[in-house]
Amino acid sequence: MSKLTKKQKLASEKIEAGKSYTLNEAAKLVKEITLTKFDASVDIDVRLGVDPRKANQMVRGVVSLPHGTGKQVRVLALCTPDKEAEAQAAGADYVGLDEYIEKIKGGWTDIDVIITMPAIMGKIGALGRILGPRGLMPNPKSGTVTMEVGQAVAEVKQGKIDFKVDKFGIVHTSIGKVSFDEQKIVDNAREFMATIMKLKPTSAKGTYVKSIYLSSTMSPGVKVDTKSMD
Repeated sequence: MSKLTKKQKLASEKIEAGKSYTLNEAAKLVKEITLTKFDASVDIDVRLGVDPRKANQMVRGVVSLPHGTGKQVRVLALCTPDKEAEAQAAGADYVGLDEYIEKIKGGWTDIDVIITMPAIMGKIGALGRILGPRGLMPNPKSGTVTMEVGQAVAEVKQGKIDFKVDKFGIVHTSIGKVSFDEQKIVDNAREFMATIMKLKPTSAKGTYVKSIYLSSTMSPGVKVDTKSMD
């Protein structure tokens, strides 16, 4: 087992072993124990009592965080010419169609989200092998395949994120930056958890939310008392 660095040791000492913190306490503690020189992301990990191998227990959704993620999201709008001005006005970083499809075929993936239209999905299907593994494939369920291109771009730029449970039953996503004040982290976490609760599969038995942890890019995880989310 690798030795803890001095900073990691200091951070770990501030977390009481076996203790569950209220959401406000956890948000404050994550800010305290993050000693990076860069503005680290604040992450939330939620272990759910679901079996993701069963289609009727897949938890997937989108949420608009009230304070955004603090991350500059690079958006590519693949759309028809009549929608280009709308996408640009909404803040898309790249707008076009065939030239960007060719770029992606050549290996370009310097983007975070792709917004497109239903009529164009036929062309984008051929890019599945490149976009799929990187989580860049547009999907109607996440609102990235739509006729309302401008609105979709604006929502992503303002902090709309999509998420899904992994094969271990865990949902992991970033909900802000360490530079956010404590209340903004709390607000974003509450909004995220409210969405998770709405998505509870009817077929899920037993405890739905098993555990919640807050952490930053380089910090240990802080266990959150699930009752403090109510």
